[in-house]
Amino acid sequence: MGIGDFIQNQILRMKWLESLIHSLITSLGLDTTARIGGSIQFFLYDVIKITVLLCVLIFIISYIQSYFPPERSKKIMGRFHGIGANTVAALLGTVTPFCSCSSIPIFIGFTSAGLPLGVTFSFLISSPMVDLGSLVLLMSIFGAKIAIVYVIVGLIIAVIGGTIIEKLHLENELEDVVKSALKAGSVDITAPDLTQEDRLIFSKDQVMETFKKVFPYILLGVGIGALIHNWIPESWIETVLGSKNPFGVILATLIGVPMYADIFGTIPVAEALLGKGALLGTVLSFMMAVTTLSLPSMIMLRKAVKPKLLGIFIVICTLGITIVGYGFNLAQGLFI
Repeated sequence: MGIGDFIQNQILRMKWLESLIHSLITSLGLDTTARIGGSIQFFLYDVIKITVLLCVLIFIISYIQSYFPPERSKKIMGRFHGIGANTVAALLGTVTPFCSCSSIPIFIGFTSAGLPLGVTFSFLISSPMVDLGSLVLLMSIFGAKIAIVYVIVGLIIAVIGGTIIEKLHLENELEDVVKSALKAGSVDITAPDLTQEDRLIFSKDQVMETFKKVFPYILLGVGIGALIHNWIPESWIETVLGSKNPFGVILATLIGVPMYADIFGTIPVAEALLGKGALLGTVLSFMMAVTTLSLPSMIMLRKAVKPKLLGIFIVICTLGITIVGYGFNLAQGLFI
């Protein structure tokens, strides 16, 4: 076994943990090939694996994030112009909070601080969709090739989406509360000087805070995944989300929009759907829709932007997600 296979199988996928749980369940007299035993194994394995990866990743990413507070990110983005600024904003989005609701207050701060509207939207799109945590977790389940391409296309959507919004000159579509802050020039995005101890404490606090917020969705997502994996007939999934349904991508995107979860709660569902015959692009479209266009985050964003801008944002993201979904479906043979 090469070092790459070892990292993929034993560190990211934690095959040793799967074997351990399998031995534990069979020692209790349960058959893991049966529905109940299989559901228990799926649930325990995914909950433990995702929780461990979650805590480790949040600590590492939060430590990195401590070097990029909003004020510093604003200064970095302010040095670039045009599509370069959109690209930098999208990349900075990968080291910020793990869900869209957490990203929106930072987006409002950036917009109020005078950054171009399209640049701030590139950040808003990429932040929940393609954070570094999603890259590693996707690698743990789907492999490096799919994970890297997912992140790349997510960044492309963020850059193109922000660029389109910038070209449309929609600054008048901001709500008055953001306009007032922009005119006043007073935005609370200071950049405190942190010691190494401060950064470690910040990272630990972020782990605890995010874990408390995310863990219920992990349980819910893994529970749904276990249900799909062991109880729902494969023919059903293939009919609705497989090659038999040319509208599967659109359906998956529309189903994902009203839901609220983060990448950590969505991936177990995606894993189970893919295992049951759903097409890869359809599954990825579902994940992108849940993490980027959830109804609660759209309600929060509506407080900062007017309906026209909100509608354009939703249309751009939905079109991008749909195109990515069909593209992955057509090229599925290259990845699986």
